[in-house]
Amino acid sequence: MRRFLSLVLVLAFCLALGGSALAADTIKIGHTVSLTGGASMWGQSEKLALDLLIKKINAQGGVLGKKLELISYDNRNDAVEAVNVARRLANDGVVAVIGPAQSGNSIATAPVLEKARIPMVVTTATNPYVTLDKRTGKVRPFAFRPCFIDPFQGTVAAKFAFRDLKAKTAAILYDVGSDYGQWLAKYFEEAFAKEGGRIVAKEAFRSEELDYRAQLGKMRPLNPDIIFIPTSQKEAAMAAKQARDLGIKARLMGTDNWGSPDIIELGGEAINGGYFVNLTDLADPAIKGFVAEYRKAYGADPVLPNPVMAQDALLMIVDAIKRANSTDGAKMAAALAVTKNLKVTSGPLTIDPRTHDPLDKPAVIQKVDVTNKSFPFVKKFYPAGK
Repeated sequence: MRRFLSLVLVLAFCLALGGSALAADTIKIGHTVSLTGGASMWGQSEKLALDLLIKKINAQGGVLGKKLELISYDNRNDAVEAVNVARRLANDGVVAVIGPAQSGNSIATAPVLEKARIPMVVTTATNPYVTLDKRTGKVRPFAFRPCFIDPFQGTVAAKFAFRDLKAKTAAILYDVGSDYGQWLAKYFEEAFAKEGGRIVAKEAFRSEELDYRAQLGKMRPLNPDIIFIPTSQKEAAMAAKQARDLGIKARLMGTDNWGSPDIIELGGEAINGGYFVNLTDLADPAIKGFVAEYRKAYGADPVLPNPVMAQDALLMIVDAIKRANSTDGAKMAAALAVTKNLKVTSGPLTIDPRTHDPLDKPAVIQKVDVTNKSFPFVKKFYPAGK
């Protein structure tokens, strides 16, 4: 029996060594993403885009002579589950995490990964407090992003509404339970007033509510030129239908959450002609190669903007590992903070070391075309000085 137990221990030790050797040959990258629920179409497209890029990187020799391994878990677009996923990824030994995509989930996740000293590069989380600690105002040392932030997005929406659509009055319908909606409503309101416009109504609803007739009814007699709806595609589509049913003729405008085929299916003619801000566009020359690769691999278009931002995030991480010549979290974070003129899927990228946000990320305006089931490009806005 003693000999048998000794043999078992030796075999277990050898297997452990073999497992460590195998792990040492790979670099694990975590991915916290919504693969189920209302945001799943973006999350699934993110995952496919990352699989595509990792396959290409590994075929070219990997990173520091090692293959990349993507570990993706479904956070169900829920802040509590996003925290659980972050802890699970940390236990799995990932060296960096891509995502989450949503601001609330990212703000909840950031402290967990910061404590574990694991860099987090979100995809489309645009709230300023993803990379800044709201309590201290200081930059979070392990949080980064390749996407623009809400003050810019809200300003772009306001400028386009006032200057291009000639809107003088606006109303706002937003989700009071969403960090995304609350802050975008605030930034739009401030920027529209600065342009010379007037906010005639600002009405809120609670997350998961889909009946906005009471809020829209208050807007109707005020006859706003435009209604700004910084919500998900489902909420925007329902609001559009209810607004038209009430006889409201105002133009509708939204944000990057609108860029989903669902908004056309759910909103129909009511949403037709609406405008929204987005991070990128299928017709953008910068992502032409990516779109062609994605179509060839999967026989469909990527659901923008998430897959492009996910690839940007991965390329930021790969670049940081190479420049740091290490997968140590602190060294990678230091390298990420000084990312400069990096060629990523969306184009050149430079990170501001003071905020960990991009310095040069433009925004595009798209229009909802129900007839052709598409979102044609309208205009591009660059940050000030570009």
